[in-house]
Parts: sequence; C-alpha cells; structure tokens
Amino acid sequence: MVMMTGSLAVRGTVLWLTPQQGGRVSGPPAPDYDYDYTATAYLPPRTPDDGQAGIALRRFAPSAWRTPAEGILVPAKGNRAQQVIPGCIVVITEGVRPVGLLTVEEVHVLAPDGTPILTAAPVYEAAREPAVDDPAPATEPPYRHSTAASRWTSKHASDDAPPQTAGV
Repeated sequence: MVMMTGSLAVRGTVLWLTPQQGGRVSGPPAPDYDYDYTATAYLPPRTPDDGQAGIALRRFAPSAWRTPAEGILVPAKGNRAQQVIPGCIVVITEGVRPVGLLTVEEVHVLAPDGTPILTAAPVYEAAREPAVDDPAPATEPPYRHSTAASRWTSKHASDDAPPQTAGV
C-alpha cells in the first residue's frame, strides 16, 4: 500500500472509453515512440476538483481500446495524500472529462530524482503441519451464508435408510 504524497510509477491495464461513453472522439491515443501520452487523472472517491493528479503513460499499444501500460502519477500541489494500491482504478481525464480507466497492478514510489525506491517484500509465515498435540479439528460445518449450511447439518429420515442397489 502506498500513499501518493509524491510521484509514483504504476503499471497496469488501461481501458479507453468509447466516444459513446464520453471518451475521446478520435478514439484511443496513438502517440509516437518519442512522446508519452500526458493527461490529468484522479482516484475515486476523489474528484477532479479535490484529487487531481498528472499522469504520463507509455509502453501501451497505440490505438488499442484495452492495453497494458506503464505510467507516472504526480499529485497536484496542495492535494491530500491518496492511497494507491494494486487493484485501484485511476480515472484518466482530459480536463474534467473521463477518457480512460487505468487498473493499477504494480506501484513503486519514486525518489525526487525519479529513481524507484525499492521496499522489502512482506514475509509470510509458512504453512505448517498440525502437531500431534494440536486439538482435533472442529466437527461443525464451515460457515456459509446460504441455505447450503442448513442442508449440510440437517438430518433427514432417508439418511438412516440402508443403501440400496439400483435393480436395473
């Protein structure tokens, strides 16, 4: 989880809105290899008024409606910190009009000189085999938010009947 108080490098998938959805009339941008696509953006629940940031995208397929992309998010001066995590949506705007949606898959903090700041990956405890002296597992059925749980534990008269073979 990263708080956007400075520039962030992001990687994800961009989906350009069609003209019928209010997106660009000319369709997805087709920048040449010398230039990045630059625009404004915000992260919901913020709006263009209280959470605007600059965005520069590169390494995306020109004229593709949906494509992987890399970019840099730069918060506007005076805007509060925003939480940027994998899975969040960045609304790409031209002015205040949404033209695309970037689903974030990776986030890296950038130092003032533009180099990524690498952080240590979280350490998780490995799964272990139950010890001999561990208490026996519960015999209750798993919780399910449906009628399946009641069927799991219910007792029916047919449960006591001896199994019968199909006389076919």
